Amino acid sequence: MIKVRKSVLMTAVSVVLGSQAALAAEEQFFPVLSYRVGPYGANGQAFFGGFIDYLNYVNLKNNGINGVKLVWEECETEYNNAKGIECYERLKDKAKVSTGPIHTMSTGVAYALIDKSVEDHIPLAMVGYGRTDAVDGSVFPYAFPLVSTYQMQASAILKFIKEKEKGSLEGKKIVYLYHDSAYGKEPIVALQEEAKLNKFDLTLIPVAHPGNEQGAQWLQIRWEQPDYVIFWGWGVMNQTAIKAAQKVGFPRDRIIGSWWAGSEEDTIPAGDAATGYMSATWNVSGKDVPLIADIEKVVYGAGKGNLQDPSRIGTILYNRGVSAAVLSIEAMLKAQEKYGKEKPVTGEQVRWGMENLDITDARLKEIGATDLLPEIKTSCTDHEGSGKIKIQQWDGAQWVPVSGWIEGNKELIHPLFKASAEQYAKEKGITPRDCSKES
Repeated sequence: MIKVRKSVLMTAVSVVLGSQAALAAEEQFFPVLSYRVGPYGANGQAFFGGFIDYLNYVNLKNNGINGVKLVWEECETEYNNAKGIECYERLKDKAKVSTGPIHTMSTGVAYALIDKSVEDHIPLAMVGYGRTDAVDGSVFPYAFPLVSTYQMQASAILKFIKEKEKGSLEGKKIVYLYHDSAYGKEPIVALQEEAKLNKFDLTLIPVAHPGNEQGAQWLQIRWEQPDYVIFWGWGVMNQTAIKAAQKVGFPRDRIIGSWWAGSEEDTIPAGDAATGYMSATWNVSGKDVPLIADIEKVVYGAGKGNLQDPSRIGTILYNRGVSAAVLSIEAMLKAQEKYGKEKPVTGEQVRWGMENLDITDARLKEIGATDLLPEIKTSCTDHEGSGKIKIQQWDGAQWVPVSGWIEGNKELIHPLFKASAEQYAKEKGITPRDCSKES
């Protein structure tokens, strides 16, 4: 069972893990903008632990990528936008030599780095977070909201609810309870359009950071008596909401969280109150995934594991960190196919690799990563690559998938982010790329 505890390892702004002061010619650098302290530290520990474990795994198992060793430098952001920018500035010179995509696991930090990443030719991965309209690669060439965006996730959650309600949401009452930040606000436009289309009543209820005070919000929910609550929480906000729902008598199986509100860090601290609670996900938990079991064998067997508490191997966020690293390595392998193997690739070359991903089920099976990701196929016009999720449910001890892959309503959602991207281009004076000429 997972133990959520405070990290005492990171008290400085920047920590170097597995990196060297100067890059050797045969090394591929990863700037890692992580957080392991603060109100979201437990989540970051699991995610970035999985991410770095996979980099170590590739070095130990495959001698790097086509013989190019992976090195990285980790900088502590504390999930703080200003510190995220500071970390980026600290690491970007190394990243200009060779780089993997930057992962911030923070929508706020990702927003702040959108323009900087273009200026510096450093790809910005936003795996399951960030700006939805960055799906349009003609306007956002270096930003990749991979797997699925917040808007497509919200649409897919509603599709799941609609199926439970025998094909109709008309007349239903749905509350959107959300972290009052860029992260929580991203899905609102999609939910509003879905409400118009499906004729349900939508109520928006924000929760202030960090989310450990929700008494008034749940009293409002008890008064509203909605049919469902769609919950966009993060960190301590999640267990607080689950306990509050129990207190006011709202059924947990009528709450569906985002994928950042669906980890063991959320449910175990909530105890019995979490049983029946559901959330979106794009990856399964557990060590039944062959890649996760092999990481434990290879990396932890060599004494090079990143986690202080190895019992967290196989948790949702650990496996998700591995999946984000898998995407990064696959993009670099793709770039090497075009620009030359057995040598590091630059940010511009990795950007091309990320824009030309074609990760099939067969490839996922080959690397032992089935169910860590859906199939991913990107292009200049589609930096998302999938748009699919699964729904999982907490049975009191573990997460259990209760759906297959569900795709959001692309016909409704994609025009929303296309319009937003066009507006962004006008505001910034950007001339969109001609995607018909990209390959």
